[in-house]
Amino acid sequence: MSLAKAKKTAGVIGLGIMGGSFARNLIKAGWHVIGFDIDAARRKEIGKASAEIARSTREVATACPIVITSLPKPEALIATAKEIAAADLPSRIICECSTFTIEDKEKAEKILSKAGHTMLDCPVSGTGSQARTGDLVIYASGDRKAIGKIKPVLAGFSRKTYDVGEFGNGSRMKYVANLLVAINNVASAEAMVMGMKAGLDPKVIFEMISNGAGNSRVFELRAPMMVKNDYSDVTMKCSVWQKDMDVIGAFAKKMRVPTPLFSATLPVYAAALKQGHAEDDTAAVCAVLEAKGKVERRKAR
Repeated sequence: MSLAKAKKTAGVIGLGIMGGSFARNLIKAGWHVIGFDIDAARRKEIGKASAEIARSTREVATACPIVITSLPKPEALIATAKEIAAADLPSRIICECSTFTIEDKEKAEKILSKAGHTMLDCPVSGTGSQARTGDLVIYASGDRKAIGKIKPVLAGFSRKTYDVGEFGNGSRMKYVANLLVAINNVASAEAMVMGMKAGLDPKVIFEMISNGAGNSRVFELRAPMMVKNDYSDVTMKCSVWQKDMDVIGAFAKKMRVPTPLFSATLPVYAAALKQGHAEDDTAAVCAVLEAKGKVERRKAR
């Protein structure tokens, strides 16, 4: 399909766990997706899902009036913004879905706005496994008209989009949500470890908690990995999550907000990295607490 003939075309820059899922779900929803990632393996993988693979960020922005970015580091965002700005293109809407500091997003927004483009701050709430099924919530912030224009695109890979107001409010809301995720994940591991140390079958613990008052969405998503003691089906890498933790911590410190529970999780996540779980899912904090509690799992009957 030629780029010019595509009726519903959207660009995706950054084809990792989240961006790759955005692209796949948009394709399923009937969009023609043009994607780019600096990682050749990711480009090849998404190409198998019928996405058109661009050779550069510039090529994506040239073909697509709406571009979604899902990037691992703020340096990648700034580089992407500069490349699009330098391309001398008609006005584009850049929907930025990563979790970075507001200051980093504002730097990118200024670069793009000077070139006549509109950047929106649109972080997503949900894990990689939720992204695969489109079970995501978008916290969109920035120009209201632009948000209205991109809602059909966002609907292709999420279940709900909220307009939370001025640019940056999307990130502020994401920090609040991720603070709870950080706490609930470690709380889930703590409960699982206490139950296993008490001699309970981890499968039973999961079933009882998921049907009781102590349940949470995080428990439902992460506890099955804790039951299996297998953290290789990654929905959020510990190494990437550490970046989010740093952002939340810095934001809370700047706001002078007490975060005793969030702060208590920091050494647990740090231990996960130190103990070799950098590429594992964040549910691996369960393994950290198991080791600390000297838990010996019983063999399945």
